Amino acid sequence: MINVVLASSLFLILGMAVGWWLGKRKRDIDVQAILEKAKEEARQIKEEAQREAQRITQTASEEVERIIRLAKEEAQSIKEEAERKLKERESWVAQKEQTLDRRLSALEKREEELYRREKEIRELEKQLDLAQREIERRIKDLEEKEKEIETLRQRELLELQRIASLTMEEARIEVLRKAEEEARVEAIRVMKRIEEEARQMAQMEAKKIVATAIQRLAPEIAINYTTTTVELPSNDFKGRIIGREGRNIRTFELLTGVDLIIDDTPDIVTISSFDPLRRAIAKEALEKLIEDGRIHPARIEEVVTEVKREFDEKIRKMGEETCVELGLYDINPGLYYYIGKLYFRTSYSQNVLLHSKEVAYLAGLMAEELGLDAKMARRAGLLHDIGKAVSHELGGSHTDIGIELCKKYGEPDPVLNAIKAHHNEEPVRYPEVALVCAADALSAARPGARRESLEAYIKRLEKLEEVVKSFKGVANAYAVQAGREIRVIVNPEEISDEEAYVLSKEIARKIEEEVDFPGQVKVVVIREVRHVEYAK
Repeated sequence: MINVVLASSLFLILGMAVGWWLGKRKRDIDVQAILEKAKEEARQIKEEAQREAQRITQTASEEVERIIRLAKEEAQSIKEEAERKLKERESWVAQKEQTLDRRLSALEKREEELYRREKEIRELEKQLDLAQREIERRIKDLEEKEKEIETLRQRELLELQRIASLTMEEARIEVLRKAEEEARVEAIRVMKRIEEEARQMAQMEAKKIVATAIQRLAPEIAINYTTTTVELPSNDFKGRIIGREGRNIRTFELLTGVDLIIDDTPDIVTISSFDPLRRAIAKEALEKLIEDGRIHPARIEEVVTEVKREFDEKIRKMGEETCVELGLYDINPGLYYYIGKLYFRTSYSQNVLLHSKEVAYLAGLMAEELGLDAKMARRAGLLHDIGKAVSHELGGSHTDIGIELCKKYGEPDPVLNAIKAHHNEEPVRYPEVALVCAADALSAARPGARRESLEAYIKRLEKLEEVVKSFKGVANAYAVQAGREIRVIVNPEEISDEEAYVLSKEIARKIEEEVDFPGQVKVVVIREVRHVEYAK
């Protein structure tokens, strides 16, 4: 019985277990089916969403393209309208400008006419003023002549009274002395008149020739300074140029002979030297080093040597081109280097080669006007300062060195004479040389051609006044017009009118001998006589 119960219980438990397992199995199958169905539905929803997104994207792209197309069409329309309005505006502005130009032209013509009339009125006023002054001067001269005549009459009366008491021999000596004095005064007057007439004629002709020559020549001359700047790619290059413990800058300065100034100025290095050739070589060498980037003593020496060699050829070519430019094809090629080197020499800050070319052109033009040998004048003008190319290297006078150079290369005698004569070291022996001396003075005295320091300028003026005051009878002297004129006040009791004329020539001669000056110095001797009497 118990066994039946146990068996029944066992079968019951086994049946329940099988039922539970079958139920669980069925539930798992149902869940899996549900999951599969959900995944399928999700996939379908995703595909539908993707298709909808593609449709929306395509629709949006088409709409954007349509909007862009419409915007471009509208922009093109606005642009065309703006261009049309701009053209209309430009046309209106051009018409207004033409109207303004016509009005300005009319105003300028009217202004020129007014200026011309004003100038004519000023000229007439000046002529009237001069005429009035001339009348007053003549009246004053007549009054002075009347006084002089009265003075002479009184003097003659006194002289006659004195002569009446003389012996025959004394009277004869007195008459001879007086005749000699009158003859001397008359001779001075005649000499002065002849010299004045000759001077006026010579000045008129010389002014015409010089004016013609200068009008045909318009040189451009730049002042040479003692410093040159080099731009750097960046401020970092300053340290590379200086080098470790300054070895690069010391090597550069030693090889080029310049001072390299590196200060706080951004991206700039300054090269300082009185010698333009050294500055030019240093500038080109430094620029090559900066471009190359390798900056050390060995490379510096290599570049400087290369640049110096290139400059020798440049200088020779510059001299050759100068000779060709002046039409001097037969100059010895050995002189080309020295002629080119003049470009790197200065005199009172004036470039010597450009000065020599200017002298050559002026002398040649004046020679053509006078019917002289223009080619010889240009040759002498070009070579008159040739000694300055090497005078500071060899020492001695540049005229002596120039003579030696020109003799060495077979230059003709007029060239040698020009080298000496333009410094008054020997007389002028050829008319072409006289023109060279005149052209040299013109080139040097041209405003802006030369500069001198304030100290040298003041010393020159003081020297002028000192030379003039050394003459007997000079009360005072004043250098004016920047040293171009010296006004001499003489004591009327010691210097007569005739002696004042002679004194002016002596002063001019002494200034030429003792004072160095560009151009010419005008000597004006002023003798003023005052007669004072008091009414009591």
